[in-house]
Amino acid sequence: MDAVLFDMDGLLVDSEKIWFQVETEVMERLGGDWGPDDQEHLVGGSMAVTVAYMLKVSDGGAEPAEVAAWMLEGMVERLAGGVEMMPGAAELLEEVRQAGLATALVTSSIRPIAEACLESIGRHNFDHVVTGDEVARTKPDPEPYLTAARLLGVRADRCVALEDSPNGVTSATAAGCRVVAVPSVLPIPVAPGRLVVGSLREVDVAVLRALSRGER
Repeated sequence: MDAVLFDMDGLLVDSEKIWFQVETEVMERLGGDWGPDDQEHLVGGSMAVTVAYMLKVSDGGAEPAEVAAWMLEGMVERLAGGVEMMPGAAELLEEVRQAGLATALVTSSIRPIAEACLESIGRHNFDHVVTGDEVARTKPDPEPYLTAARLLGVRADRCVALEDSPNGVTSATAAGCRVVAVPSVLPIPVAPGRLVVGSLREVDVAVLRALSRGER
């Protein structure tokens, strides 16, 4: 194992509930309704996909750029006060860095939202950050994880990725990474090359190395 690649929303930070709050407010501006089924449909997706879906189900008539701006404003405003880390996230990040492993944050969120979250997560924990607005194809396409591996100068099949959504797991698997899945909104089944756990508290560097060697 040469590197560890981390998703952000729902994996390192408890931001899915913030996304739900902002999406609900934006849909109210569009004259529509928002519920858990809508969030499940979009978990792990990009801002562009979210905006397109919201406009489709609301028929609000706003421009995509305008809706994206509402989303960005709402998210950054809430994240500015800090965001809660998921259980075990801070400890795992510290252990991975102390082990001297290369790291990257690989998120479907756009750069301003990632930067706001990094105030709580710690920029020093990552050698590179890949955001959804910096790739041509977002998760579930493998491009985000392939980009992270390239930036780190390692092979994707020598990386372990940690994800919480089916879209993210699909992306990392297609790139060739071994995957630790910590399901948040949607269930994720066990599969070859994948370890499914209930919390990052169940994961340490020894577990990651064992998974990379095919022992988990």
